[in-house]
Amino acid sequence: MRIDAHTHAFSEKIAEKAVEQLIRYYQLPTSYGGTLAALFAHASEAGLDALVLLVAATRADQVKPAHDWVLSRPWETFPQRPRVIPFGTYHVDDPNWQAELTRLRAAGIGGIKLHPEFQGIDLADPRLWPFFEEVAGREILMIHVGDPRVSADNPSTPRKVAALLDRFPTLTVIAAHLGGYCFWEEALAHLAGRDVYLDTSSALAFIDPSLLRRLVDKHGTARLLCGSDYPLASPLDAQRCVEALDWLTDAQREAILGGNAARLFGLG
Repeated sequence: MRIDAHTHAFSEKIAEKAVEQLIRYYQLPTSYGGTLAALFAHASEAGLDALVLLVAATRADQVKPAHDWVLSRPWETFPQRPRVIPFGTYHVDDPNWQAELTRLRAAGIGGIKLHPEFQGIDLADPRLWPFFEEVAGREILMIHVGDPRVSADNPSTPRKVAALLDRFPTLTVIAAHLGGYCFWEEALAHLAGRDVYLDTSSALAFIDPSLLRRLVDKHGTARLLCGSDYPLASPLDAQRCVEALDWLTDAQREAILGGNAARLFGLG
């Protein structure tokens, strides 16, 4: 199977603005559009069987509209598309987060995305603990980790993810960007080898090749997921980055490209 474990798309009315914001923040130019139609066109190019569709609320009042869009299942209007695995979101300042989580569960949505930098959430903030306690052992948690503005007080770092795993050992976590965008030495030291999934999004094109090899050797390939971070890169770009790792076996490569995600998300 071919599965992209990390994509973003937006409703038609905000897609252009959302992509512009991503370009400004990360200083990574992209020509890919942020609509579902654009995403599915590139998914078809890559031969995807499934993709994970992520949403995030930068403010508490955006949580419900984001979920309204996801729960309306807008992808069903596209007859030719891969299977969509939608995630919801969470914001620490949302007083209705438990009700929103109930909505997601009732709809069978089993994943939640956090983006600490965009949401003003520090992973070490104890205000997050009730949420982590609630989702531990139930939902899959995708956490954006790392930032191009590397600093000791960054709100999401591999060390902070490791501390969460220590405190909440039944959390199922995907630490995006190989455990921490621009924090890969720290990911090697604190996340590699632990019971945590790492996705390849916005990582393989930037990480030092020797560091990548050490990280994968230590972590193994059974908990690595191919992700593109679309619209910052395409699913085909992401696949080619994995396929270029000639030190992987064919079985390891196939696992990263889709087998591991199929197991994690219960796909046949």
